[in-house]
Amino acid sequence: MTQTQKILVTGATGTVGRHVVAELLARGHEVRALTRDAAKAGLPAQVEVVEGDLTEPGTLAPALEGVTGLHLITFGGAAFTPLETGPRILETARSAGVRRITVLHGGGPTPLEDAVRADDTVDWTVLMPVEFMANALEWVDGIVASGEVREPFVTRLSAMVHEGDIGAVAAVALTEEGHGRQEYVITGPEVLTVGDKVTTLAAAVGREIALVELTEEQALARWRAAYLPEDVIDFLLEAYGNTPEVGRTVSDAVEKVTGRPARTFAQWAAAHADAFRP
Repeated sequence: MTQTQKILVTGATGTVGRHVVAELLARGHEVRALTRDAAKAGLPAQVEVVEGDLTEPGTLAPALEGVTGLHLITFGGAAFTPLETGPRILETARSAGVRRITVLHGGGPTPLEDAVRADDTVDWTVLMPVEFMANALEWVDGIVASGEVREPFVTRLSAMVHEGDIGAVAAVALTEEGHGRQEYVITGPEVLTVGDKVTTLAAAVGREIALVELTEEQALARWRAAYLPEDVIDFLLEAYGNTPEVGRTVSDAVEKVTGRPARTFAQWAAAHADAFRP
């Protein structure tokens, strides 16, 4: 077992960040979580919650005292805009003696990730997960209300990943040697269609769930009715209609880094089944 270390986790209240925190605690490390509002963090009692903001790197210095590892997200502020403060964050981290940094890839090039990749003084690791299994929670309302999932491009393929496995890879990279200057594409252990996901959820929930395929036009109408920005809609059309190879190809990163197989969607569905029940 590795020596106990103190790790600062930014984005600790997010979908992935909470799993980074949980994995570090499970491995016996001390966790300090950075948040803009400590009162709303809702993290385990053993986590030291501190207030700070990645858009204002000056607030990070106290949070980084005694820290050996730093987990970063690439967006910040109330509007979740791409962070332009990477160089100052890194300077503050270096001054504090941080040795390892993980960055959660934001889906494309970002100024913060670029700054981290250019740094040659710390061991950085870029985490590049594909579709989150937690995205299936978007189907809760439709399944609970009418027992159906309404989606376009239902034959699209996804090597979707359990967000807990992203947290596990991060925890290892932050506390153990051998992961510096690496980028890990993190996937689940299988490639699934939308139909496969719905069938798996139905088995976990114990009720039939119908899959209704939307046309592209119907999908566009739904997304616009939800006031999604046009750039987000364009991204969804490309991601769903022409999923890149990286998103539909299984990688061995989870097992290689953590020593255990990646978790399946069936495991995720079993753990979250109650959310889909009336």
